[in-house]
Amino acid sequence: MAELPIPDLPPARCSGRFTISTLLGMEEGGRGPYTPTEGSSCDSVQPTQLSSSTLCTRTFGYNTVDVVPAYEHYANSKGVGDPRKGRPSLADLHSILKPDPSRLRTPVSDLQHSNGLPEAGPEAGLEEAEGEPGRDSVPEPVRFGWVKGVMIRCMLNIWGVILYLRLPWITAQAGIALTWLIILMSVTVTTITGLSISAISTNGKVKSGGTYFLISRSLGPELGGSIGLIFAFANAVAVAMHTVGFAETVRDLLQEHDSLIVDPTNDIRIIGVITVTVLLGISLAGMEWEAKAQILFFLVILVSFINYLVGTVIPATAEKQAKGFFSYRADIFAQNFVPNWRGPEGSFFGLFSIFFPSATGILAGANISGDLKDPAVAIPKGTLMAIFWTTMSYLVLSATIGACVVRDASGSLNDSVAVGSPGCEGLACSFGWNFTACAQQQSCRYGLSNYYQSMSMVSGFGPLITAGIFGATLSSALACLVSAPKVFQCLCKDQLYPLIGFFGKGYGRNSEPIRGYMLTYVIAVGFILIAELNAIAPIISNFFLCSYALINFSCFHASITNSPGWRPSFRYYSKWAALFGAAVSVVIMFLLTWWAALIAFGIVIFLLGYVLYKKPDVNWGSSMQASSYNMALNYSVGLSEVDEHIKNYRPQCLVLTGPPNFRPALVDFVGTFTKNLSLMLCGNVLIGPRKQKMPESRLMADGHTKWLMKRKIKAFYTDVVAEDLRSGVQMLIQAAGLGKMRPNILVLGYKRNWRTASPQSLEDYVGILHDAFDFKYGVCLMRMKEGLNVSRVLQAHVNPTFEAAEHPENGTGSRAAPGTAVDPTTLASEQQASTVFQSKQGKKTIDIYWLFDDGGLTLLIPYLLGRKKRWGKCKIRVFVGGQINRMDEERKAIVSLLSKFRLGFHEVHILPDINQKPRPEHIKRFDELIAPFRLNDGFKDEATVNEMRQGCPWKISDEEVDKNRAKSLRQVRLNEILRDYSRDAALIAITPPIGRKGRCPSSLYMAWLETLSQDLRPPIILTRGNQENVLTFYCQ
Repeated sequence: MAELPIPDLPPARCSGRFTISTLLGMEEGGRGPYTPTEGSSCDSVQPTQLSSSTLCTRTFGYNTVDVVPAYEHYANSKGVGDPRKGRPSLADLHSILKPDPSRLRTPVSDLQHSNGLPEAGPEAGLEEAEGEPGRDSVPEPVRFGWVKGVMIRCMLNIWGVILYLRLPWITAQAGIALTWLIILMSVTVTTITGLSISAISTNGKVKSGGTYFLISRSLGPELGGSIGLIFAFANAVAVAMHTVGFAETVRDLLQEHDSLIVDPTNDIRIIGVITVTVLLGISLAGMEWEAKAQILFFLVILVSFINYLVGTVIPATAEKQAKGFFSYRADIFAQNFVPNWRGPEGSFFGLFSIFFPSATGILAGANISGDLKDPAVAIPKGTLMAIFWTTMSYLVLSATIGACVVRDASGSLNDSVAVGSPGCEGLACSFGWNFTACAQQQSCRYGLSNYYQSMSMVSGFGPLITAGIFGATLSSALACLVSAPKVFQCLCKDQLYPLIGFFGKGYGRNSEPIRGYMLTYVIAVGFILIAELNAIAPIISNFFLCSYALINFSCFHASITNSPGWRPSFRYYSKWAALFGAAVSVVIMFLLTWWAALIAFGIVIFLLGYVLYKKPDVNWGSSMQASSYNMALNYSVGLSEVDEHIKNYRPQCLVLTGPPNFRPALVDFVGTFTKNLSLMLCGNVLIGPRKQKMPESRLMADGHTKWLMKRKIKAFYTDVVAEDLRSGVQMLIQAAGLGKMRPNILVLGYKRNWRTASPQSLEDYVGILHDAFDFKYGVCLMRMKEGLNVSRVLQAHVNPTFEAAEHPENGTGSRAAPGTAVDPTTLASEQQASTVFQSKQGKKTIDIYWLFDDGGLTLLIPYLLGRKKRWGKCKIRVFVGGQINRMDEERKAIVSLLSKFRLGFHEVHILPDINQKPRPEHIKRFDELIAPFRLNDGFKDEATVNEMRQGCPWKISDEEVDKNRAKSLRQVRLNEILRDYSRDAALIAITPPIGRKGRCPSSLYMAWLETLSQDLRPPIILTRGNQENVLTFYCQ
């Protein structure tokens, strides 16, 4: 495709694919595409001599506009149909080449792109900076690999004070076996979450924003935004929690040496504020310094852990034995293997709720996703390795300390006894220690069950355990201090919530969120000064669990929707395991603290509701969109399998609006009774050459759809390109809809200018009505005294795109000004015209003139309209024709029929004077109306009339006037009745006459409609069903 003839030319050099300008130059000026260019990158020979060694960088030596696959063609891709870098458009390949500067693209001559891969280096992912010569050099941002950026960071955040102060106590309570079960249960949840994170983070390029970015781009802005806000807040408060943990440890050391600064409570505040200020300084120094500090903390914790392991193999001194430490003993391991519940927290789930927070922290690496060299590799590998090594450390610690230390010990050296002494109970007796007295009274100060500092006591050098506690608390605080601003910055840039955009600005080569750091610092200091974190700690834990649940649900939801865009390179995940992880995370939330779980859910639902209400203008290709498509597709296919029934009849309307903003009253009328009930499809016929109209069609559709959404009209928009109006409407009637969701009513505006319009347009308009009946559609014509088309007002003040419609009052076609295109933003932002259907109608009447039985459509539409709030107070009156001598019987019959339909119409009027002769002046006006359209053939024979009518089929012969005289006078009389009875109605619905196809000229039929509906102040709806029932009084 798009191959070009190649002239006989000497070998030359080429620098990429042949640009359109080069090809045009060859065609117009005789210059070939092989003209030497500066910066050539490969040799080219004549086409007959092509070989693998003479390929160009952008093609394989083949003279074509097409290009080979390349990375930059897909970089920064957003919506379907967006133009790509470097790739020719379909018009470039398919249409005749024309010198169009707006479509010319600069060829990429970099040899690194010849294989379709991005250039090497840490900046390969920054598509914005590629191929921009002359751009100022930007300093290289700091980027981390999977070890330094994710694994170490996650391990530090997972390890905490629970490792040092609570795990030995949990082992004493639950025993080694159940402690391992608690650890493995906790790790199961975090591992499943880690697998889900790995899958999501490898399904496309991950940018900064961490957890918020992953959830929002998977589930959409509604859930992502709410979780992003509370996750950033939770991290900010977690800074205070970890800092207070550090400050309490320092305060206890000061108390031991009687060196308090002020008092115990204020010392925590002073130390905490100083500590968080130092941590802020490290963070502001840059990610490089923060990473160095984390490595230092990591080494401290490793040294403390090694120090503990060494201490377990050193023979116990008498002082340590008095505190319950006897080195490795099989009988101690056997005794501690089974549980020994004590105290109010002595239960399996009680201990599980205490331990579980120590297994969290797996999101620390993902939260700095923007600072990783390759997040798709680093996040899965680093997170899973961190979970593995921390799990091993927990299991080893539980097993080793459970094999070395007894549950109860007095700590007194005087309790040593000879082995086998009488009166001595307990395991320690066999080691020469009698702890019976304190064990029976439960007053022992030492042992696994009583002494939180057992690790420090067992270790080779106690202060190193204290250093490990310092490292664990400070590293967690620092990780949260970095995570919160990074996540919050991404949320601010997305502008989902008001008043937070100020904090989205980044500084320096790493786009550091300095303002976010300061906000996090203020929040942390505020909670440190409160110094009462026990109440808020459970809420924070639940916020993190909310994130886990949604990450797992994101993975499950993306998998279950079967979207072709869900292609994670990490394959070791299961959608059902992810669903299990999401459910378990929610269960654990309520196990930890049920009231905190309810508060967390309440906050998430509130923030979710706000984003749903605001409906931010973002499109991230979330799995929610894929799910909506799946549901719509399944329901639509399922609907096709169900036979139609009158009870389920719905008026599905094809509304010939043209551009919907041109006829807002028509849109509002149909939108009122179809909203949340049935299908509404706004159709527009673009009249003109297909080549000229097709480029505008898609852009127009976007703009008009946004206009409908802004007006809160639940409708679809579709357009077709046709040579004339009638053929375009025929296309819409036949092709619009999907399966059983197809229009069954054609709604259009009344053609007010039919007397002055071109005769062909008149023929087309009436022909459209005939076509609708041919395709078994019902027809609904709407006429308003002031008209429907507001396009001239829009052209003058708002939107100059459209020229005056060729058929300005028929609600269908539009012609666009040559060389212009519709701007969707302009259409959506234009001032909305107000119509009568948007205002409350009060206690007026809706008058239905059910003159002929069309199946009930004339009754159904006003009934549906009356159910809406704006029309709810209107009284509905039904008028039917009848004979004067049988008025009572006919009224009872109609009332009985209406009651069976359950429409609630109780006011019925019989019109006995329909067939009375109209007033002479009104008859004269009708005759004057049709006079310009009469043939005046003098009742000649049919052959002569057909000859006279040649070329003007709309003309009315004298015989047709005479044959239809009674029908014409009936329309005149009906108009008199309408003006007498319905002068002050809110709406008039009437059954219009039907003109027999081929027997009633279009001008005569329009004269009937004109006469019937003229001089009426209320809107008038001329409704005619397709003679099939739309109402029933049966139950089956």
